[in-house]
Amino acid sequence: MTVTSQRSALTDTVRSAVVALLAVAQIVVSGVGGIGGVGDSVGDVARDYPTPLLAAGWAFAIWGPIYLGFLAYAVYQLLPAQRRRAVHRETGWWLAASAVLNMGWILSFGARWLPLAEVMLVGLLAVLAVVFGRLSRTPASGVVERIVLRGTVALYTGWVSLATVLGTAATGVWAGLPGDGALATVAGVVVLVATAAIVGWVLISGTAVVGYAAAVVWGLAGIALNDRPGAVAAAAVLAIVVALAATARRVSTAGNPKRAAWG
Repeated sequence: MTVTSQRSALTDTVRSAVVALLAVAQIVVSGVGGIGGVGDSVGDVARDYPTPLLAAGWAFAIWGPIYLGFLAYAVYQLLPAQRRRAVHRETGWWLAASAVLNMGWILSFGARWLPLAEVMLVGLLAVLAVVFGRLSRTPASGVVERIVLRGTVALYTGWVSLATVLGTAATGVWAGLPGDGALATVAGVVVLVATAAIVGWVLISGTAVVGYAAAVVWGLAGIALNDRPGAVAAAAVLAIVVALAATARRVSTAGNPKRAAWG
């Protein structure tokens, strides 16, 4: 083995180990931060800065499948046969960064540093968007990769796309903007309409769109069913219809429907 290949193998091993450690660490931080073990619980802080876009508590249960999927991916990329694959080299460090940013926003939000938490959340979305885009360049090598890597990234990206919107609204309330009333309702409707347009574009042009759409629809349903103003609930339902229609169109018109749907 040449020196170059030895260095490459060492880098692959280090990257895989870092991803695995961070996958476990973010579950621990989420559990501790979620119940207020460090600072206040995420739910308590969110309820203290209510907006028309606040989703029902049950909607946040989606973090469970996301964390389990990420953990499964971490184990998968740690296998000797996987470490040197190009797909992991192109996405592994980015996903490691996503775990750091995720822990950062949880701790910042629990400490009520909402602007910092929002910066972390936007950074998390940007990192996931890079991974989501890179995975769209090539098809999955099999069912396992399609589920634990592409499915997890799609679900994660879809949820964080919506969570960023919710976080921005809460940060606005923290900064002094109204969280209720006619003005807040109008702003919520405008944001949801814009979200529907952006989500529709992503779904029409992306791959693994089923996972992405599932997360977005789940979050929008959480908004619509959380006793929101009628106009906001209607806008959330409209966004759901747009997401479902865009997903159906993408899969039905794709040259490779399986790849369009699942990656």
